[in-house]
Amino acid sequence: MSFINIRVANAADAPIIADFSYRTFCDAFSSFNTKENMDKFIRNDFNREKLIAQVSEPENIFLLAFQHDELTGYVRLLESHKPTELGETDAIEISRIYVENKITSKGIGGALMQKCIDVACEKNKKIIWLGVWEHNARAIAFYERFGFEIFSDHIFMLGDDAQTDVLMKKNL
Repeated sequence: MSFINIRVANAADAPIIADFSYRTFCDAFSSFNTKENMDKFIRNDFNREKLIAQVSEPENIFLLAFQHDELTGYVRLLESHKPTELGETDAIEISRIYVENKITSKGIGGALMQKCIDVACEKNKKIIWLGVWEHNARAIAFYERFGFEIFSDHIFMLGDDAQTDVLMKKNL
């Protein structure tokens, strides 16, 4: 495994994050969904303009992973809302964690996850949580290796398709 450099993104990184988000999202999910639902979701919820705008929103923290000066993965941490099941506990969400498809299982996801946990601890959060598609067994197993456990679920609309995400948390 090569050296992985992780840093906090800034506004100048927004276009590259948007392009990377689109590509890795499509790589991960287009084979499991109809073109119509993917197109509708991207057009309405995951378009380049919205992705670029998110980078500068104060409740977002984007972490970028680089190998050899190439963006290989990123995380979006979100401090705005949380599931009611978490009550008043101070929590932070891993809203997105994407790694370049061609280099999964090379330690990048693990390095990003550890950095998320470190950031959550630095911010004195008690819980770090995320939602993951119920059929993404590989991702669920990855999160379980880091001590996450399922505590609930919710519906994620991908276009017109209501999909179930399991909600997972890790106590810090």
